[in-house]
Amino acid sequence: MSFNIALSGIEAAQKDLNTTANNIANANTIGFKESRAEFADVYANSIFSNGKTAVGGGVTTSQVAQQFHQGSLQITKNALDMAISGGGYFVTSSDQNSQDLTYTRAGAFKVDSENFMVDSAGNYLRTFPVDKDGNSTSVSLTTTQPVKIPDTAGSPVKTDNIGIQMNLNAGESTKDPALFNPDDSDTFNNSTSVTFYDSLGEPHVMTTYYVKPNNGSYTGESNWVAYYAVDGEQVDVTGPVATYGRDTTGDGAADATGNAVTAGGWQGAVVKFNDTGTYTGSSPTAITTEPLGVGGAGVLGPGADGTQALTVAFNNPTQYAAPFEVTELTQDGTTVGRLTNVEVGADGLINASYSNGSTVPLARVALARFPNDQGLTQVGNTSWRASLDSGQALAGEANSGTLGSIRSSALEQSNVDLTTELVDLISAQRNFQANSRTLEVNNTLQQTILQIN
Repeated sequence: MSFNIALSGIEAAQKDLNTTANNIANANTIGFKESRAEFADVYANSIFSNGKTAVGGGVTTSQVAQQFHQGSLQITKNALDMAISGGGYFVTSSDQNSQDLTYTRAGAFKVDSENFMVDSAGNYLRTFPVDKDGNSTSVSLTTTQPVKIPDTAGSPVKTDNIGIQMNLNAGESTKDPALFNPDDSDTFNNSTSVTFYDSLGEPHVMTTYYVKPNNGSYTGESNWVAYYAVDGEQVDVTGPVATYGRDTTGDGAADATGNAVTAGGWQGAVVKFNDTGTYTGSSPTAITTEPLGVGGAGVLGPGADGTQALTVAFNNPTQYAAPFEVTELTQDGTTVGRLTNVEVGADGLINASYSNGSTVPLARVALARFPNDQGLTQVGNTSWRASLDSGQALAGEANSGTLGSIRSSALEQSNVDLTTELVDLISAQRNFQANSRTLEVNNTLQQTILQIN
């Protein structure tokens, strides 16, 4: 009996040593959770035994339980590295369409040859699908899917609308609009440019020239003339020919007919301000350029949509006694963009930024939690699977409920405390030696009994 008790003690000490050694070996393993060997005494009894005099039968290992407390976070320079600050697990799968899911705290992700986000073992990170505004359309594990990071941002979109916000200097000297020449800076007061895109995504530059006309002001109103060019070529404004007021009679009012805004064939628009420098409108009211293709301005190349025209909106411009200043230039077209950056928010939203200035929400990282973490089944590679003991995985978004937030460019380190493990190692060694000594003493006693004559 005593031999078995000592042997069980040696086995328990060996299990403790193995557990401690495994913890120490994984002290630098990302997302690793330390284990603790838990033991129970062996006690055999029956209804006819005397519990007061019964001796235990040794020790047995009841469980090697993993400890799921948070490891410290290590900051990295990789935007695809992720750490969970709080509860939850990343969800991964070995195949794109597989529902055989594994769960991990190791967030060292990268892209594979097809631009899917995977871990070091090639398992796909599972994510929730999102709409164009980045809102999750489902938070069920059955609808999770791998996330692919495209290196280009969709098809080009031609520019239809251009917005300009600015201040025109009320103190500028006047000029004759009929003498306007874009190659002669003395014939206009100011100019500004904006890049827009045709239907093929080709960039073009639209330049607006501003002329403060002589005799273009009268009681209560002041006018400016705007001419347009694309890639240096004349582009006329469609609609009724704009006129600016001109007081030729000296009565402080504009002539009824006004003066056509043309200069050497250039047809522009009139921008109007009142006596407080506030924008009051334009002529024509809707400033739209002629078609930019053949039959119009002829500035678009072959293959592009030749019917493209630009609608120019003045967004509350001002005419103050202050220097000319452009405060806003907008346009609604895009060219094909190349991937420049990937960011992951605290809520798990993955955004891709592209060289055309667009930001596209790709997916939202799926997190899962369990009723009983210690019931998870270890499968290696710092991953676990759900089991009957762990309960079903409960999916959700990061930073919601009991699920933690996601830290981008960070990794969760092993939660192993080397100091504690080394103390445990010494303790396990002493236990092993003590049980070995017990076995040795039992053997000596047996030899003494066998030598009695």
